[in-house]
Amino acid sequence: MKHTYKITGMTCNGCRNSVEEKLKKVPGVVGASVDLEQEIAILEMQTYISTELLQTALPEKYTISENKEDNLFDVSNRERISVNREKTKLQELQPLLIILGYILISSILLHYKNWNATDVMLDFMGLFYIVFSFFKILDLKGFPDSFRMYDPLAKVIPAYGWIYPFIETALGLLFLMRFQIPMALIVTLIILGITTIGVTKTLLDKKSIQCACLGTALKLPMTEATFIENAIMIVMAIIMLIQIF
Repeated sequence: MKHTYKITGMTCNGCRNSVEEKLKKVPGVVGASVDLEQEIAILEMQTYISTELLQTALPEKYTISENKEDNLFDVSNRERISVNREKTKLQELQPLLIILGYILISSILLHYKNWNATDVMLDFMGLFYIVFSFFKILDLKGFPDSFRMYDPLAKVIPAYGWIYPFIETALGLLFLMRFQIPMALIVTLIILGITTIGVTKTLLDKKSIQCACLGTALKLPMTEATFIENAIMIVMAIIMLIQIF
């Protein structure tokens, strides 16, 4: 059976991950999905679990209460309500698409008079890293928890999640300043290659988690778009390394 609960006290994606993990560990809970924006948790249980018992599993700053309006016994009605609440993929990914569009247009305009494809790619990669690292640093406390949900290296080495935004900032500066380009390209292949492996596994497992590519300030779902944006950067890095060597 599935029940919907209202949860207050969550302020970032790290809170969401913490609440979700603690609810999953409650005996009798088969699955848990927490939505930070709507402040709800959907729990799948083997048998009914009291709200009081669920509350004891959470830290004091979180309050859980049963959302009786959503706990319908008719499964088809619950599914229909859930579908109506979901945004379309295009709506959810709109911020990401707009940001990528601005970065692409800016990179092209910088060189439209003296066209050079290599310089366009270098500026695209530089601006990509600078902009994306900015959003990660906005919530540096919540980003590592979200990032290690799918990045293999961040799962093994938690500190990697904390320094990753600064690695992106450094790479962005290297590309824009045209300094140590071969090294920056190799590092790009390594870090994005590792992340892409995690993204691919998440998509194949059909897990519903938040993408940390733009930090936790913008709530983006993990979709094929995340794989594509990483693939674009990896392909650019490979092309330029071939040109260099």
